[in-house]
Amino acid sequence: MIKIVLPAYNEEETILPLITDIKRILGERFKAFEVIVVNDGSTDNTARIVSELNLPMLKLVEHTRNKGLGESIKTGLLYSLKNADENDIIVTMDADNTHSPGLIHRMSAFIEEGNDVVIASRYRPGARVIGLTLARKIISFGGNMLFRLIFPTRGVKDYTSGYRAYRAGVLSEAFDLWEDSFINEPGFSCQVDILLKLRKMRAIMNEVPLILRYDQKEGASKMNVTSTMIDTLKLAAKRFVGI
Repeated sequence: MIKIVLPAYNEEETILPLITDIKRILGERFKAFEVIVVNDGSTDNTARIVSELNLPMLKLVEHTRNKGLGESIKTGLLYSLKNADENDIIVTMDADNTHSPGLIHRMSAFIEEGNDVVIASRYRPGARVIGLTLARKIISFGGNMLFRLIFPTRGVKDYTSGYRAYRAGVLSEAFDLWEDSFINEPGFSCQVDILLKLRKMRAIMNEVPLILRYDQKEGASKMNVTSTMIDTLKLAAKRFVGI
């Protein structure tokens, strides 16, 4: 079973075409899959669009107020782990249509080959980033180089990509080990923290090249670049001293 978690905040322009693509692409390749949309207190029509689709493979989980990316990912992962087999595959991806669901087939194959975590990476041969500003590229590259230097992890070059596939068993073990604190970073830095904690568990990680289509994103980015930089640096310092 493939379970796809989509944290969504005000994605009324992109959620329908993304779900349509997921249904088409995964329907051709997998017998069973589920899409879990975590509506993080959206003030637009995101929740209504999802609920009106009325698809049996589509689940809508609601936050009554905006809690941020970290809480949305935590909600989605915990929901996806209910009744999950340890060999099920759980995928997280952005709901803004910048990640192609076509990559899920290759990522799931890597999990079935023995990996615990597979990251869609911007830093592997064959990867491309389209439509992202030079400043964002520099910040992203610098942040990833920092973590590669301080926390070198075999198989990992992209610590901040949110497009990932996990073996359900390793996530269950992580939640059992850290309980509520497994995901406790509030914003985009939660993606790095998840990897650092799985690194401590000696999870087997690998990557596949990502084609990031930022040119397909509707509206402004929800990432506060300055805040994300500060949060990431604080996280690096905390984890480096073992906090």
